[in-house]
Amino acid sequence: MSGLRLLPWTTPDGRPCYLDPDTAHPGTLSQLADSVEVMQLGSAEEVLAGGRAVLGDAAAGERAVRFALTRAVESLEDVLRIALSRGRRIGADDEGGGDGCADGGGP
Repeated sequence: MSGLRLLPWTTPDGRPCYLDPDTAHPGTLSQLADSVEVMQLGSAEEVLAGGRAVLGDAAAGERAVRFALTRAVESLEDVLRIALSRGRRIGADDEGGGDGCADGGGP
C-alpha cells in the first residue's frame, strides 16, 4: 500500500479505508481526515482523563470501570490507526536510511 494514506475511519463492515493523496495539493478528503484525526486525539485525551478519574475512585463500581475501559479501547484503536497512518507517511517521505525523526537523530 505504498503511497496510500490510511484514513482515520473504516468501512461499515470494519475494513480500512485508504486515500491516494496529492501531497503537493491536499484535497478536501485529506483535510477532512486531518480534522478527524485531531478530534480523535482530543477525544482520547478526554477518555484518558476520565479513565484516570475512575481508577482513582475506590468507590467506582463495575459499571463505571467497564464504561471507562470500553471508551479507552475505542480510543486506543483510533490512536493506533493514526500512528500507523502517520508512520507509513513518514516512511514514504524518508529517502533511505533515516530513522524517521525530524531532526535526523534517534530517540
